[in-house]
Amino acid sequence: MRQSITRGLYSVVCLLACAAGAAEPATPDDRPVKPNIVFILIDDMGWPDVACYGHKFHETPQIDRLCAQGMKFTDFYAATPVCSSTRATIQSGQYAARVGITDFIPGHWRPMEKLIVPPIENALPPAIRTPGDALKAAGYATGYFGKWHLGPEATAGPDVRGYDVTARTIGREFQAWRKTKEAGPKRIDLLTDQTLWFIEQNKHRPFFVTLSHHAVHIRLEATPAAIEKYRNKPKPAEGVNHPVYAAMIEDLDRSVGRIVTRLDELGLTRRTLLVFTSDNGGLRKIYTGVGETVSTNAPLRDEKGTIYEGGIRVPMIVRLPGRIAPGTVCHEPTTTADLLPTFCEAAGAKLPDQPIDGTSLMPLLSDPDARLARDAIYFHYPHYHHSRPAGAIRAGDLKLIEFFDGTPLELYNLKDDIAETTNLAEQEPAEARRLQKQLAVWRATVGARMPTPNPKYDPARAAEWWNRRTNKPLDIKAMAEHYRSRK
Repeated sequence: MRQSITRGLYSVVCLLACAAGAAEPATPDDRPVKPNIVFILIDDMGWPDVACYGHKFHETPQIDRLCAQGMKFTDFYAATPVCSSTRATIQSGQYAARVGITDFIPGHWRPMEKLIVPPIENALPPAIRTPGDALKAAGYATGYFGKWHLGPEATAGPDVRGYDVTARTIGREFQAWRKTKEAGPKRIDLLTDQTLWFIEQNKHRPFFVTLSHHAVHIRLEATPAAIEKYRNKPKPAEGVNHPVYAAMIEDLDRSVGRIVTRLDELGLTRRTLLVFTSDNGGLRKIYTGVGETVSTNAPLRDEKGTIYEGGIRVPMIVRLPGRIAPGTVCHEPTTTADLLPTFCEAAGAKLPDQPIDGTSLMPLLSDPDARLARDAIYFHYPHYHHSRPAGAIRAGDLKLIEFFDGTPLELYNLKDDIAETTNLAEQEPAEARRLQKQLAVWRATVGARMPTPNPKYDPARAAEWWNRRTNKPLDIKAMAEHYRSRK
């Protein structure tokens, strides 16, 4: 009710502002052109990592400002709990199970476990058309800067998947403009500068640019001043509150602020759709279990590499002045597979000629209380990581998790139990069976690859991690040292 009144008042204000300014000369903001799209993708940022989602230690004034100016999605999901597979859903508009990339590339290997995990594609399939392809065909300048992780960049990188300007193609003019500045921890400064350069060069035409950060993925790195600030800052009684992790969050926040400020300076804010999200839930500790604890997703359960809420529910903020009323909140379950159709509808671009599992979110931007025309969203992660091979379905407030090793079903009511503490499967067996059947039908529809029984299963050695490239056990201590925070 309150949001509906707010939207109504906002619409009246916008109409009055337009009427009052009708006699003014046209400005870059007022030209009736296709909206620019700026997509900021963070690596491993958890749902509660930013202040506007409830973190009490991290300081994110720029992201919070973006949230106040736009729409906050409370129930947005990375379609998988790891990077490559989620990124495949963004680039295809399909669930990862349909694409064939269901794990990070090249994936994990536990050769003595109960199940043999299915193979994955090691690059985005050539037939897939990306948002870059679709928007380029619609007349957009397209750019992509940062992490790709969908195949070798020399042969299968973004510059051959519809993105004209990338780190490989940006050219000498950018280098001359940037001079000898440092890349910064996790290359945050470099990637931000590349994106700013692209926006500047294409300010007179519609553009679509992705800024895909390597942060906050371990190993943790941040600017020394920010680290010192959080070392000296009093910590809340609850949470992990790691000073280097907090500093890296602040470094990212500063990057977002630089992008937003430049759009303001160029007069592009009112005709730019800006989307901010993460590729999977936050990491608590490296999957080997050795090393430091870097964060927590509380109140959500668990972490990256699991299909509990902590592994898949992520922050998403969307701003589009004139379409999105400031400070609105959307609770509709949505997913990264929805981004491609959203970008296409916003740009007036034709959807790629391929199966599209996602649904455009544009109706929600005008009315956050709207409902999308689908019964459920699905998750398929048939791999060992921080948990066991599993699938899940969310239908309304209910979420069913099915582990593929034969352990009992888990059913949760997320409206009442966001932390997934109370398994309702035994109390509501008919509901659990119905959702399990619906999940199985979906898997068959998309051709999901499934794990198979392992004839070499050895319970005593099941927890061993092996390197797929060397065919040898991982050096756990060396990995812990490699991923140790750089303080």
